[in-house]
Amino acid sequence: MSNNPFITPFESLPEALPIFPLPGAVVMPGAELPLNIFEPRYLNMVNDALGKHRMIGMIQPNPDADNDIDICRTGCAGRITQYRETRDCRIEMVLTGVCRFDVAEELSTTRGYRLIVPDWSRFAEDYVDHGKSLDGRHQELVETLKQFFEGKGYEADLAMLERLPAARLVDSLTLALPFSAREKQMLLETVAVESRLANFIALLDGDFEVPDSATRH
Repeated sequence: MSNNPFITPFESLPEALPIFPLPGAVVMPGAELPLNIFEPRYLNMVNDALGKHRMIGMIQPNPDADNDIDICRTGCAGRITQYRETRDCRIEMVLTGVCRFDVAEELSTTRGYRLIVPDWSRFAEDYVDHGKSLDGRHQELVETLKQFFEGKGYEADLAMLERLPAARLVDSLTLALPFSAREKQMLLETVAVESRLANFIALLDGDFEVPDSATRH
């Protein structure tokens, strides 16, 4: 990703970031998340981001909170890579994940959406091209995914499973598979790609129980 001329270098990531709290919606670095924007505050958010760094922080409301204000401490910034305005005043767009962040502080804003100070420091690894670094476990991942899809009665593009590198598969399927909000958050917060792969496989096997302790901000 570091060779992509459209991606902000790690050392130049923004000091303030608009966030979009959305249950069950996570984006991982390099993965894509389609969004349909229609609320006025989030239309403001997109327009403001397009005029600056084109980045929005996706973050989940805290799944253990009894309100919709508390958010998880970790999210992922995505860059607006596709954008279309509709006749009924919506925005259809795609975010491509860039880098994860921890919420350091929340800022005041008059534009309706929430704005935070991101702490990027834990996630410099998101700029590393893992390429074939997990090839040794690729077949294990593919076989586990096949068993999972068969057990759920899902159809799968088997050629795609075989073709994509293990790290890319994990990060792309974190959103797509029917994991709980807490399980998705656990994967998002797992820094090292090797550990994320291990946790992903354990979730598919049903051998991983995420504790009821999602971090709050």
